[in-house]
Amino acid sequence: MATESRSVNEWLMRMHEASRQRAYMGTLVVSAGSSMSASRIWHVCDGEQQMERVDTLTGAPRTTIRRNNEVITFVPETKTAWVEKRESLGLFPELLRTPSNGIPEFYGVSEAGTERVAGYLADVVEIQPKDALRFGFRIWSEKKTGLVVKLQTLGEQGAVLEQVAFSELQLDAPVSMGKLTRLMKDTKGYDVQRPVLKKTTAEAEGWRMKESVPGFLPMSCHTREVAESVGGGAAAPMQWVFSDGLASVSLFVEPYDAQRHGKEKTAVSGATHSLTRRVGTYWLTVLGEVPTATLRRFAYALERTR
Repeated sequence: MATESRSVNEWLMRMHEASRQRAYMGTLVVSAGSSMSASRIWHVCDGEQQMERVDTLTGAPRTTIRRNNEVITFVPETKTAWVEKRESLGLFPELLRTPSNGIPEFYGVSEAGTERVAGYLADVVEIQPKDALRFGFRIWSEKKTGLVVKLQTLGEQGAVLEQVAFSELQLDAPVSMGKLTRLMKDTKGYDVQRPVLKKTTAEAEGWRMKESVPGFLPMSCHTREVAESVGGGAAAPMQWVFSDGLASVSLFVEPYDAQRHGKEKTAVSGATHSLTRRVGTYWLTVLGEVPTATLRRFAYALERTR
């Protein structure tokens, strides 16, 4: 007899917990349209601390190491190391960015059998949007642990916009937290850059949304300090992040510069869509794994309050 179906939140909590509590290493392949990239990943958690190392295997070499929300990215070509704080490294879209109660209002779930991925049997779960403002997902969740081993972002008529999957995976791998900590601290020979982010609110920066976009709640807002040489007194660029619990949208606002900012335009890379437009003396870039129509709602709702 079939077990009782899990709700969308139960599925997401199971996957979220698995990603936090398991030790694993593997090779992760991302494909979007004709482009494909791969990374090697090591992940470990001791109950308190989560650590993760990601090495790119395609494109320019870089190593990213994360301990909880502290992140350092080593770029060997330029001998630069970037230190920053991040809410998550989002190996897969960091599931459950908001209190999960809102998700069932905008997404439904159905179970689609089991399939093997990287040698592991996985439950196939389809998360369908209930409106045209967000994409759907097809997720392969490892049967025993719940770990997400493959994820597809689905557009109209179920077209696969982007796919992330382990091509090879070792669960409960002997990943050393001590070794990752040592690597994280070893910046010898690197020029260490620490971008200064300041927590703020959109209201404090003189911005607001004329109307909200259904399901999307504001998550965080910060400004990035600009170097003194870049014209003193210029407003610091602001990033305002919204999420519906699965998809997130970032609004980047900076002073308009006629030399750098061209015409308003939209662009697509896999599941990530972007839109740029001028708002008075400012330049707005809206970016997210959502349809362009959703970005447009954000772009035209943002207004200056002073």
